Amino acid sequence: MELAFIGLGIMGSRMAANLLKKNKNLTVFNRSAAPIRKLVAQGAVAADSYRNAVKGADVVFTMLASPEVVEKVAFSEEGFVSAMKKNAIWVDCSTVNPSFSRKSFLMAKECGIRFMDAPVSGTKPNAENADLVFFVGAEKSVLDVVQSLLEGMGQKVMHVGEPGKGTALKMLVNSLLAQSMLMLSENILLGEKLGFSKDFLLDTLPKMSVCAPFTQAKAEMIRKNDFEVQFPLEWMHKDLHLATLTAYEEGQPLPLANSAKEIYAAAKQDGLGRKDFSAIYQFMKNGTSP
Repeated sequence: MELAFIGLGIMGSRMAANLLKKNKNLTVFNRSAAPIRKLVAQGAVAADSYRNAVKGADVVFTMLASPEVVEKVAFSEEGFVSAMKKNAIWVDCSTVNPSFSRKSFLMAKECGIRFMDAPVSGTKPNAENADLVFFVGAEKSVLDVVQSLLEGMGQKVMHVGEPGKGTALKMLVNSLLAQSMLMLSENILLGEKLGFSKDFLLDTLPKMSVCAPFTQAKAEMIRKNDFEVQFPLEWMHKDLHLATLTAYEEGQPLPLANSAKEIYAAAKQDGLGRKDFSAIYQFMKNGTSP
C-alpha cells in the first residue's frame, strides 16, 4: 500500500520510522523540516505540502497536537482530505475529543474518505520501540485494512467501537494519568514532611498496588530531577481540557479532573509546559500550586 504520515513530532516521527521498517512506500510531511530529513534518510519520500503528501495514498496517518490543528490541516482550504483519493483511509492518531472525531468521520465520509480514530497509549520510548497500544474507533472493515500497519507500530490494537470511541477511551486514560501523577507527587511531598526520605518514598510508593504502574518510571525522573520530555505537560493540560469539555457536553460533573486541569494550567504558566508531565512534582514542590 501507498502510505502517508502527517505530523512528525515526538510520537509521530517514531511511529513513521517503524512504519518504514514494514513498508517503504511512505510519504511524509511536517511543518518543520528536520524530522522529514531524518525519515528521508531512512527511505521515506518527502512531500512539500499536506495535500501533496496524500496524493495517491491508500492510507493516511495523522499525529497532531490538538483538534484545532487537525481541523486546519485536514479540512481548511489547503487541507489534505479533499486531496485524498476516493475510498482511501484516514487514520487519526491524534488525541482529540470524541465529538470532534465523530465530526471528522462525517466530514470525511462526505468526501468519500473512510475514517478511523486510533489514538495511542504510551510515550516516547513506547513509540520508539513499537510498543504502543492503539485505541481504535472504526468500522471493522476499515480496521481490517490497516490492522497490520498498526501492529507494526504497537504491541496491541484494541477495537473499542464505532468512530469516536477510540478518542473517548484515550480521554479517560489520560485523565487518570494526569491525576495519578498529581497524587503521587502530593504524597511524596507529604511523606518527606513526615520524616521519610525522598528515596524511600520513591522506592516504596510506586510499587504498591494503590499506585498506577507507570509511576515507577516517573519516580526515577523525580529522583534524578530530570524531566526530559516524553509526554509534554502542556499536552496533558490540553487533554484535561478536552475531558472537561466533553463532560460539559455530556452533562457529567468532573470535579477532580477540573481541579487537576487548573494545576496543570498553572504549571504550564510557570514555564513547565515543554517538560515531561511528571514535572508537575517540581511545580508542586515549589509551593506555587493553587
